[in-house]
Amino acid sequence: MVGQQLSPDPGLATLPIAMMMLGTVVSTLPASLYMKRVGRRHGFITGASLGGVAGGLLSFGAIALGSFWLFCAGNLLLGLYQGFAMYYRFAAADVASPAFRSRAISFVMAGGVAAAFLGPWNASAATGLIASVPSGGPYLVIAILALLAIGLLTQLRVPASGEPQPGEKSRPMAVIATQPKFRVAVLAGAVGYAIMVLVMTATPLAMRARGFEMSQVAFIMQWHVLGMFAPSFVTGSLIARFGVQRIVLSGATLLIGTVLVANLGTSLAHFWVALVLLGVGWNFLFVGGSAMLSTVHSEAERGKVQGVNDLIIFTLVAIGSLMAGQLLHHLGWEALNLAMLPAILLVALATLWFGMKAKSQLASQVSGPPEP
Repeated sequence: MVGQQLSPDPGLATLPIAMMMLGTVVSTLPASLYMKRVGRRHGFITGASLGGVAGGLLSFGAIALGSFWLFCAGNLLLGLYQGFAMYYRFAAADVASPAFRSRAISFVMAGGVAAAFLGPWNASAATGLIASVPSGGPYLVIAILALLAIGLLTQLRVPASGEPQPGEKSRPMAVIATQPKFRVAVLAGAVGYAIMVLVMTATPLAMRARGFEMSQVAFIMQWHVLGMFAPSFVTGSLIARFGVQRIVLSGATLLIGTVLVANLGTSLAHFWVALVLLGVGWNFLFVGGSAMLSTVHSEAERGKVQGVNDLIIFTLVAIGSLMAGQLLHHLGWEALNLAMLPAILLVALATLWFGMKAKSQLASQVSGPPEP
């Protein structure tokens, strides 16, 4: 909404969010390689300092000056903060046993439940924090929270990424990427995240265009964020019980439900159901994809594999957020959602293909070679 207020062109209203995603894109791979060199703790502190604190303060200054492009730069730094912070889930997996990895990733993501309450509160309560810059208050709060995060991160202890053991080789990324599980993991995470961000970014604009109040928009977004993160308390357990492929398929099914509900109507109830389904579907795809990814690389390979994974994911996310305003303007809310169907079906079909391939390989291993 700040982007809409500052932007010289309505079609550029979502550009600040796109810049945030761009900041995440350009920082993900360097962040992973940087943390492999200096460790998770120093890497996370760097991200919180250069991204969270500096980005929050720069965004506040941009609003005070009425500068749209400076606001975009501030959001770019906030994206850098996110680029580093997205590795929290992998840091948890690094210290967890193989059997507990999916739960560890899930529990880290569950921390986002707090964001479902702190985010809307920050957007409303902190808006009038500085009377002369009414929309800038939330960005000051972001900077303060980043400072608090730095204090907590000084106590973090995560083992450094290992080097290849004697006889162990670190495979080239091109070889790792040939694994079907790697491809499905990246596809699930990238498509799920890109669709979620695109639809989420378009939602406030679509609701405001239909006459909804800001309080109603905040209500829908709060429930959306709850849908994104509340399932994380159980997603890891569901993966352990039913298998990661079924959870990924369930996530794709929920996103299809989002498309259908969005095309049934545009009442507050329709937006509520669609955005909750969108959040839960994203959770299943993202946590499921992350859990799958943690099984395709060795200790020495984790930096580049995790970095490439998040680079692909957030490249698509940046494209999606950049396209959100234009797609909504030219297609409308209903058609925008329908345009997501092919990508969702691609994830579902790829997951089914991988499942059948894995079963076939397992069956051949159990039966053994044919007798002469």
